[in-house]
Amino acid sequence: MVKPQKPPSGRTNLASCIVATVFLIFLVIIVLIVYFTVFKPQDPKISVNTVQLPSFSVGNNTVSFTFSQYVTVRNPNRAVFTHYDSSIQLLYSGSQVGFMFIPAGKIEAGRTQYMAATFAVQSFPLAPFAVQSFPLAPPNEASAATMPITTTTMGPIGVPGGFGGTNNGNRIGPTMEIESRMEMGGRIRVLHFFTHHVKAKSGCRVTIAVTDGSVLGFHC
Repeated sequence: MVKPQKPPSGRTNLASCIVATVFLIFLVIIVLIVYFTVFKPQDPKISVNTVQLPSFSVGNNTVSFTFSQYVTVRNPNRAVFTHYDSSIQLLYSGSQVGFMFIPAGKIEAGRTQYMAATFAVQSFPLAPFAVQSFPLAPPNEASAATMPITTTTMGPIGVPGGFGGTNNGNRIGPTMEIESRMEMGGRIRVLHFFTHHVKAKSGCRVTIAVTDGSVLGFHC
């Protein structure tokens, strides 16, 4: 005859529950460690490469131009960066003069994407201090005054004199300054389960020659 088996005691059930709970806690800890070490979300990085004004017009103390900005956006995450809330804003003397939405898109994990934005800026008035007259270099120093201006760490924009800046001590004429602000908002999905919102920002101050619209320098 087969002897009937005794039902598991309460102590056996309690031990099984404890083992299962410990295992689940250990699994959660492992997932969190992997998430915060390997898959920790990071904000994308924006680098401004070039700023150009393909067209420029000034008259009657007003100015209008076409603004172009070329940037690289790097996604340092191990997941795809999906951006959908992105824009470029132009400011002059604290007021918005231009705005553009950036179309939604994706940047693959660990990849860098090149982006270009070009849009027209409608005519707006120049500040009085931006159109005042400045003496140009005397004829015998013209060769020094036409040397290219490059961005350095000594000045905020690469033109140490700011408005009506100088080049090797010589006046280069009236200038104006605009500010470019770029924001990219979106999300990344880690391990196809965790969703994290990230945002990248960049701000650049651009110095422009009022006489011909050439970009003298920018600092971001």
